[in-house]
Amino acid sequence: MSSPSAAPPHPLDAKFSYLSISHHDTLPFVTVVALNRSNKRNAINAQMWKEIGETFRRIGTTGDGCRCVLLIGRGRGFCAGIDVTDEQFFSGINNSDDDGGDMARKSIAFRSQILEMQSAFTAVEQCPVPVVAAIHGACVGAGVDLVCCADVRICSPDARFSIREVRLGLAADVGTLQRFPKLAGNQSRTRELCLTGDDFGAEDALNIGFVSRVSTTDADLVTVANDICKRISRNSPVAVAVTKASLNYSRDHSVTEGLEQVALQNSTALMSEDLVKSFMASRGSVDAEFAPMQSHSRL
Repeated sequence: MSSPSAAPPHPLDAKFSYLSISHHDTLPFVTVVALNRSNKRNAINAQMWKEIGETFRRIGTTGDGCRCVLLIGRGRGFCAGIDVTDEQFFSGINNSDDDGGDMARKSIAFRSQILEMQSAFTAVEQCPVPVVAAIHGACVGAGVDLVCCADVRICSPDARFSIREVRLGLAADVGTLQRFPKLAGNQSRTRELCLTGDDFGAEDALNIGFVSRVSTTDADLVTVANDICKRISRNSPVAVAVTKASLNYSRDHSVTEGLEQVALQNSTALMSEDLVKSFMASRGSVDAEFAPMQSHSRL
């Protein structure tokens, strides 16, 4: 999938080798993050994995005016999964007793790598601005892990998904088994896909609720994605940030706990000038103009 026209690069773009980060060419509050390893079908190597985590920990927090992220993959497919040729992923796996090391100690040492990989994708979920994933072609293994963390998923008619890990001899361990069942509405089909590693297509993904819509044509995907990003980014960035945080919190807590959390959030957020601006804009045909979010403080 190609990026929306020739857009100016984002200040973060120069920091990364395998991601392309740019301001959207027509939507001023939208940032485009593209998996940019098309010669490998966007298979994720160790460096690219780190870049994903660093990108989504920073984006929307730098005072750059970003209100929504469009996540895409360059080339013929969205993501072919983990790059199994990158030995760095497997350097901590040692089933041999030849080195005399205790297996329990080896396991404890390797656990930190799994947690680091989980954290990189969780950064997408915890990004303070919504992330819209536009998926075309293959989205396999780690690609499914990644888009499970997005707020909105749409795909083209040619999209093919697979929770492939079980066919490679392992249980998916960076988020799909935890998130996918909460995203898809059909638990039997969910378990079938996780336990068989079978491919499933765009219509199946739509029917079980994994994606919210399928574009009419492959070429129309970017148009559909742009429309969703536009409608999100026209809203108050304060209201959107609180809404996303509440949705994420409520997913993992009781209704009572979720109500308490959003009450605490809104006791501050409702003091925003955005409330009056949004109300006035809703009575007319012109979008409200909201002040940009401030850069997040860091040590």
